[in-house]
Amino acid sequence: METLQSLNEKVIVALDVNTKEKALDIARALAGSGCWLKVGLELYAFSGLSLIQQFKELGFKIFLDLKLHDIPTTVEKTLSVLTASGVDMINVHCSGGYEMMARAAEVGQKAGKTIIGVTVLTSMGQEDLTSIGVQGSTQEQVLRLAMLAKKANLKGVVSSAQEAKILREECGEDFLLVTPGIRPAWSERNDQVRILTPRMALEAGSSYLVVGRPITLNENPREAMERLWD
Repeated sequence: METLQSLNEKVIVALDVNTKEKALDIARALAGSGCWLKVGLELYAFSGLSLIQQFKELGFKIFLDLKLHDIPTTVEKTLSVLTASGVDMINVHCSGGYEMMARAAEVGQKAGKTIIGVTVLTSMGQEDLTSIGVQGSTQEQVLRLAMLAKKANLKGVVSSAQEAKILREECGEDFLLVTPGIRPAWSERNDQVRILTPRMALEAGSSYLVVGRPITLNENPREAMERLWD
């Protein structure tokens, strides 16, 4: 039976805040719990990489969630800089294509960092995909992009828990599945369309669970972390 610590090591807390002070307050409250921290676009826009070292000093592993999507050379050069900053995981958009992902994977391998792909954003439903010209179901698009990412040697993908079971079957046990849209039973749905609870996501095959507002907007983030598995 897994311990609370081992379960928390599969949790990536999304620091979707816009000030260094808020981010550090949350990080200090969660220090020692075992979880990762995710730095996304908003916090990165305000603080750049200056917070990464402070988070590392508190003992955290860092997922830098910038969803890079550009020509292969630009992504390759950008990742060369970012992988030297102390982060542990970075993502790129699978829709950038095979060559972009393959070169990103090569940078990650040389730096000893984990590079994963983004398939379909969890805020997007079937109508959203149809509106931008994507044929087939959400699940078909996720699987198509995940298989391309695996072929390009990325370590895994970001995808919703609903697709985790089929991705695990098709991509293998070593392929990382990082799942946002995770909401404990006691929290609000917010703007995520495709969601599951933490335990449901793990049972479906997810490797890491991204949780944001249920923890970061709580008056006591540490208590919310401890209640995550209720």
